[in-house]
Amino acid sequence: MKIGIIQQHNGADVADNKARLAEKITALAKQGAELIVLQELHNSLYFCQVEDVNNFDLAEPIPGPSTTFFSNLAKELGVVIVTSLFERRAAGLYHNTAVVLEKDGTIAGTYRKMHIPDDPAYYEKFYFTPGDLGFHPIQTSVGKLGVLVCWDQWYPEAARLMALQGADLLIYPTAIGYDLNDTAEEQQRQRMAWQTVQRGHAVANGLPVITVNRVGLEPTANSQRLRVGEQSSGIQPTAGIPFWGTSFIAGPQGELLYEAPTDQEVEVVVEVDMQRSEQVRRWWPFLRDRRIDDYDGLTKRFIE
Repeated sequence: MKIGIIQQHNGADVADNKARLAEKITALAKQGAELIVLQELHNSLYFCQVEDVNNFDLAEPIPGPSTTFFSNLAKELGVVIVTSLFERRAAGLYHNTAVVLEKDGTIAGTYRKMHIPDDPAYYEKFYFTPGDLGFHPIQTSVGKLGVLVCWDQWYPEAARLMALQGADLLIYPTAIGYDLNDTAEEQQRQRMAWQTVQRGHAVANGLPVITVNRVGLEPTANSQRLRVGEQSSGIQPTAGIPFWGTSFIAGPQGELLYEAPTDQEVEVVVEVDMQRSEQVRRWWPFLRDRRIDDYDGLTKRFIE
């Protein structure tokens, strides 16, 4: 399968972000892409750096304006597109939701982000209700897509549940970057840990992994008004997040088929051998040898 990925640096203008994505999606389709994956919350800046109720204005219903926008592209170009949207489900109820659009423009399925972080500059619990659709792959014309979102990528259980239901690929729209307070060495340890754990999911499940991150520095809305170390009466400011790019595609043995740079926008088509998983699973039959009779403890928070 020819898979297109778009690693983009976003600005504050939502219309401009979407227009640039549309140009890149069109270019990738012309290069033969059958499946195109976008980064997490690709319409806007990563607004979760601060807790601000005005940011809820960025949310929209599904179906809604963005699904219409990208559905029209999918239908016009004959490609499957994995989008990542800020869903307004009801007043006061919002999700971080991936929407998969079939090549005929219909919605093939949705996935609501299950694991929601709450860290400095990643205040997602303020915005997103944890997903309630479970871990289920989405059937499309190009295969069953195990779509997860960002923080989900640290959890082997999520990847395994997708694999056990026949996912052909694991896909992670992502928004992650450096903490400017960390040393350069710590920043690189975190970036490599992030990639390593996902390559581990590829190995453990014998499946390709597609991860698409954003890139470039996105300052917080109030970082220009407060000096480092000062505190406002409300939101704790940061200097912003330099997103580390490094979007990648790994094969079913964790081998890197493509890796994007840390500091540049990228739109690229990568060819993935979808028959290889079958052979790898014959060599390494992890699913056969799982001790499902003795895994009860995995449903507990901690075992004393």
